[in-house]
Amino acid sequence: MNINIKIQNIFLNMGKRIRTQRKGKSNSVFKAHQNQRVGSPQYRHLDYAERHGYVRGVISEIIHDPGRGAPLAKVEFNDPYKYKKQTKLFIAPEGAYTGQYIYCGAKAQLATGNVLPIGSIPEGTVVCNLEEHPGDKGALGRATGCYATIIGHSDDGAQTRVRLPSGTRKTLSSLCRATVGLISGGGRTEKPILKAGRQFHKYRRLRKVWPRVRGVAMNPVDHPHGGGNQQHIGHPSTLSRYAPPGQKVGLVAARRSGLLRGGAQLKQMDEDLAAQQAKKCIFYLLLYNIRNLQMHYSHFNEKQVIIKIKNK
Repeated sequence: MNINIKIQNIFLNMGKRIRTQRKGKSNSVFKAHQNQRVGSPQYRHLDYAERHGYVRGVISEIIHDPGRGAPLAKVEFNDPYKYKKQTKLFIAPEGAYTGQYIYCGAKAQLATGNVLPIGSIPEGTVVCNLEEHPGDKGALGRATGCYATIIGHSDDGAQTRVRLPSGTRKTLSSLCRATVGLISGGGRTEKPILKAGRQFHKYRRLRKVWPRVRGVAMNPVDHPHGGGNQQHIGHPSTLSRYAPPGQKVGLVAARRSGLLRGGAQLKQMDEDLAAQQAKKCIFYLLLYNIRNLQMHYSHFNEKQVIIKIKNK
């Protein structure tokens, strides 16, 4: 009997499971609702018609997909092999409208909304919804306002270099498809929320924790940083990478903590050093040109010109 009482007391004195533990448990509270999604936007299956010609479709409707910022375009294609229609969902590019014809294939015209292999798209063209591998139906540059830029093609035409929305450069197969233009809905995240109610509905659809309560504002039973007469952590916020799950909050395995002191001064020193090196380069370049002039013109006075440059 005494053993049972002791076990009960131990469980009563234990803290609650913290927020990160509950999120990592794949609880349905934190899972986004996907039963109301319209569908997954994908390109057509890469067939003979697209590899050697083109297929024409028409945008029948532009619809909103809950949980996605960019609108979707419902495109109807005539099946090239059967007497029926195919309906596909594309991420709508900027400027798309209902009734617009969409051409997909290697011989499609270079126009906004058309889908072409990136190997046949000129350098400097803005594209979106790129395939990472030929036939994967779109993987890169799919968020609102995103686009990638064609940088160049290899000599044999097998590979194409693109600059992604993050700024990184990636080499892809020239057979990968992309939509000409950029994804619609650009600047969506720059619109001010203004009301807590809009923020509530935004995070309610994404099923994220909002409002997010600080750990120091909680009770000690709810969080390792909770408790105390003042809101303070009470111990160093850095902790080991191998800490147990209920304790693993704060600066996990931090190499350093605190503000960067003297950062502005170091930046100014780097800028001054770069300017000094640039001046040196200009001086030696001018000196080289002066000596070339002296070779052609005997009356050219090198010393006077160098003194004037140094004074400037």
